[in-house]
Amino acid sequence: MVNKNRLYWTLQIGGWVAYAAFQILFSILAAGAEVGTPRMLFFVLEALLCLLITHYYRNYINEKKWLLMGLARLIPNVIAAVLLMGIVTYFLRIPFSIALGTFIPENAFAPERMINGIFFYAFFFFLWSVLHFTYNYFERYNKTLQLEASIKEIELSNLKSQLNPHFMFNALNSIRALVDENPGKAKQAINQLSSLLRNSLVSEKRSLTSFDDELKLVRDYLGLESIRFEERLKTEFDVDPESKDFMVPPLMIQTLVENGIKHGISKLTEGGLVQIKTKVDGDHLKIYIRNSGKLVVNGHKKDTGGGLGLENTKQRLKLIYGDEASFRILSENDNFVLTEIIIPHLY
Repeated sequence: MVNKNRLYWTLQIGGWVAYAAFQILFSILAAGAEVGTPRMLFFVLEALLCLLITHYYRNYINEKKWLLMGLARLIPNVIAAVLLMGIVTYFLRIPFSIALGTFIPENAFAPERMINGIFFYAFFFFLWSVLHFTYNYFERYNKTLQLEASIKEIELSNLKSQLNPHFMFNALNSIRALVDENPGKAKQAINQLSSLLRNSLVSEKRSLTSFDDELKLVRDYLGLESIRFEERLKTEFDVDPESKDFMVPPLMIQTLVENGIKHGISKLTEGGLVQIKTKVDGDHLKIYIRNSGKLVVNGHKKDTGGGLGLENTKQRLKLIYGDEASFRILSENDNFVLTEIIIPHLY
C-alpha cells in the first residue's frame, strides 16, 4: 500500500518544481533570450512559497473537515480560499523581488497588474484544490467499497461458521437433549439460536452496530456453546456501563470470542474461561477478550495473531477508524490468550 504522506509530499514537491520550470521556460520563450539567475531564483522561491501556502491550506482543510462538506458549502469556501491565497502570494513575493533586485514598484502596484497576478495565482491554487479534493473523494469512495467488501467477507465467514453442519448439529442436538430434561432451558436455547442467526442475516445492512447489540449477540452465542461444553466453559463479563455509547463493527466481538473457543478452549480437556471486559478511557473504548489456551501460529508460540478472521478484523478497524483504532493479540502467562481492541467514539 502506498504511504499516503509520502505520496502527498512527492506530488506536492514535484508539482511546484514543475510550476517553477514552467515559469522559467515561459520567460525564456517570451523574452527570446536566456533568463538571468536572479529571475530564475525568483521563480524557485515563488514555487517554494506556493508549496508552503498550499501545505498550510491542506492542514486547514483537514482541521475544518472540508472533505465532509457538501458541494453547496464547499465551492464558496474554496473560491474564497484560493482568492485569499492569491492575494497573500502576490504580496509575499514582493520581498523576494526586492532582495533579488528585480522589483519595479510601478509594475508591481499597477491595478491591472495586481488583479492579473492575483487571479493567476488563484487559478493555480484552484487547480491544486480540484486535484486535492478529487483524490480524497476517490480515496474515500475506494475505502467505502473496501469496507463493504470486508463486511461481506466476515458476514459470509460467520454465516458459514454458524450454519455449517457441525455447528447446527451440535446446537440442535444439545437442544434436543434439553427438551425432556429442562424444557425451559431448551426454549431459551432455541431463542438464542434464533437471535444469533437473525443478527447474522441482518448485519449486512449495517456497517456499525451498538455495543449493547453486539454484546447481546455474544451472550447468545456463549449461551449456546455452554450447552455443548457444559461445565467445561466458564464465562465472565465485566462491562463498563459507558460502553453502550460506542458503535462497533457488527460480529467483530462474536468472531473473536468464537476464535478463542475454537482454537483455545475446545482443545483443552478441562475446558476453560472466556472473559470479556471493557473500559471507557476518555473518547476511546477498550475491549479485552481473554480465553484459556495458548497462542500458537504454525506450530510456534507467537505474540501476534494470524488467520483470516484476525486479519479481517484488523482491516475493518483500519478502514472504519483509521489510525485511531488498535488491535493486538498476545499470550498472557502462557495459560491465556488476550485480545485487545481500542476504538474511538464516533460523533
